[in-house]
Amino acid sequence: MMTRPADEARDFRMDETRLERAVHEILAGIGADPDDPRLRETPARAATMYAELFGGMHVDAGQFLADPLPEDHRDLIALRDIEVRSMCEHHLVPMVGVAHVAYIPDGKIVGFDRIVRVVDTLARRPQVQERLTGEIADTIERHLEPAGVAVMLILEQMCMTIRGERQARSRTVTSAYRGLFVAEPDWRAEFRFATRQPEEWNERTGREF
Repeated sequence: MMTRPADEARDFRMDETRLERAVHEILAGIGADPDDPRLRETPARAATMYAELFGGMHVDAGQFLADPLPEDHRDLIALRDIEVRSMCEHHLVPMVGVAHVAYIPDGKIVGFDRIVRVVDTLARRPQVQERLTGEIADTIERHLEPAGVAVMLILEQMCMTIRGERQARSRTVTSAYRGLFVAEPDWRAEFRFATRQPEEWNERTGREF
């Protein structure tokens, strides 16, 4: 998904009036009375919500990786269980879960919160999980130029858990690897080990997490 130049993105504002009209029509379309006192404020509330949920639409996520710090650390850096809240572009329902992100620096690092901001910005757009996974990896690779990047998303796809097949316990897992994570299986294995859940860690090591 294309993003606007930084100056233009700062000036962009969601058209909440248009969003309100759209929600008003949805209520009417399903047979509800938008003028019912119980629903009268719903379009405005929904418009504010959509402005928040899609707040990453015109933001360049790469800006959060500007001015990295010089550091001669060349081993794995992994952030586990970054909360993800996005919207499936097919049905405009949420997909929520966690992201595991790792990179192998090549002379440059950034604060951990910068990685979180990249994930959150890219997630707050109409998305599909497969593309979001790749966009996170590509943004980190392009702006940090690390030796390798690994990303895994584990999300509940509500288009499948609350409608359609209604598989309430299902979760979708996607991954993207760049650099050394593609070339050397040992790095992928270390990433998967670092992002194991506590109970899996205990089973493998016999230690408490």
